[in-house]
Amino acid sequence: MKASFDDIFVTTDCPSQEQLLDYVQGKLNPEERHAIEHHLASCEMCSEALEGLQSIHQKEKISGWLQEMKGNMLHKLRKKNRQRRPVDFNIVQVLIILAVIFIVLSLFFSYYYYSRH
Repeated sequence: MKASFDDIFVTTDCPSQEQLLDYVQGKLNPEERHAIEHHLASCEMCSEALEGLQSIHQKEKISGWLQEMKGNMLHKLRKKNRQRRPVDFNIVQVLIILAVIFIVLSLFFSYYYYSRH
């Protein structure tokens, strides 16, 4: 997984977060607005994101909230990745344990076999 989770729209043809925010806040020129509206007609994800942005009353604070959420998410992802490190088993220790078990079983069966004959 990529170490930097900058923007979920980076690898798509979708508008960036800034473009969607500028669209909601009315900061785009007519050509840029038209391009975004054309994209929204065919992209359900962006349409849903835009609908969510439009429902927020304090639009000037959206950018700060997004940065805060992004920081919280990155912190949780990094914390989760640190916790998911695999247990490091030393192969030599496992082989020694298996060898000891094999020797004990061999001694048991040889003692049992020779005590019967």
